[in-house]
Amino acid sequence: MVRTDDAPPDTVERLWYLMTEGERARCLRLVRDVDRRTFAITRALVRRSLSRYGPTAPADWHFVTNQHQCPFVDPVQAGRPPLQFNLSHTHGLVALAVTRGHRVGVDVERVSRVVDLAVADRHFAPAEVRDLRRLPAEEQAVAFFEYWTLKEAYIKARGMGLALPLGAFAFTVQPPLAPAIAFVPGFDDLPSRWQFWQAWPTPRHRLSLAIEREGHDLAIALDDVPLGTLLP
Repeated sequence: MVRTDDAPPDTVERLWYLMTEGERARCLRLVRDVDRRTFAITRALVRRSLSRYGPTAPADWHFVTNQHQCPFVDPVQAGRPPLQFNLSHTHGLVALAVTRGHRVGVDVERVSRVVDLAVADRHFAPAEVRDLRRLPAEEQAVAFFEYWTLKEAYIKARGMGLALPLGAFAFTVQPPLAPAIAFVPGFDDLPSRWQFWQAWPTPRHRLSLAIEREGHDLAIALDDVPLGTLLP
């Protein structure tokens, strides 16, 4: 993860060389300076992090997207087992997950932002809405992000985004136990295939991770990458 609150004004210019022509065009279409800086940081974090695990220079990575516009490392560069990644960002923080041979999804959200719980009523599974509404009113906003980040991480790991109906699967969140997932009858997946993990990378941000695995849970490490290490 990278904290972005203190990104210098010339961040985009300093990271320009790491972006493709398409990425530069996307960056320039962003209206706010803070969004352009965050975009440049995400590209640098992905490229430099992947180069820790594969024999490709940061500027030389190529990416492809599936039919749902989810990005992947070009199979020519991914190796075996294939190098995979997923990215999420919110105000003040960028999170990146990298694995070899395991589908992965990550989501991070700033829990202090205003929440409309009607979103949960419309999109969460009935069991999640029920558990959320049972909580004291002052706890519901933070609990919303517990569920939201888990659901986002899962659909991103599946590589399908919102093509997967959010109400077709439900999480049970009962710390200190790991989050557990359940599917409606007929859903094309098995709970045993997935490992879920959550963290507070800062007091303001909730992060959730979904990893496809077989058998035992995988080891997970959360690294705080200094922004200065990404800047030339």
